[in-house]
Amino acid sequence: MKTLNIKGWATLLLVAFLLPLLFTKCSSSKNVTSFSADEMQNIIDSTGFIFIADKLTSSRGNPRYLTNYYYVNVSKDELNSFLPYVGRIYHPLLDPTKGPLRFTSNKFTYNVTPKNKNAWEITIKPRDNSEVEQMRFDLFDNGTATLYVTSTDRDAISFSGRIEKLNG
Repeated sequence: MKTLNIKGWATLLLVAFLLPLLFTKCSSSKNVTSFSADEMQNIIDSTGFIFIADKLTSSRGNPRYLTNYYYVNVSKDELNSFLPYVGRIYHPLLDPTKGPLRFTSNKFTYNVTPKNKNAWEITIKPRDNSEVEQMRFDLFDNGTATLYVTSTDRDAISFSGRIEKLNG
């Protein structure tokens, strides 16, 4: 049996420690746009942003990274949600092709509460959707956001992601 000399051990250790670091740095990263406080306030006041979800966490604590394009589009007159759901459902779906967080609402309340100079809380309550009680966004001026969804007959769920300004 052949033993490794010091040079062989050094090479093995170097590869063992640098290879994972290389894969971590080469993995695809999402472009997050940072906003100034004035830009962020303008986005919030104009009621125009898109939340793009990167990760979901069920109320039972199971985080999952999302690979598809899931979003919530918020404008002055329309709320368009296309999000997945994972968790306990207390009443069965009548149409299994539609998820509980895939809907469009034209009647909703929109309340903004500043949390500090770099963060805002936006609470949206759809009035024409009987399944979603509330969607609460925590927006940060570095372009990241967290969404908490409370439903009438499902476990709560949260999403982490980023925001983008609506074009137009």
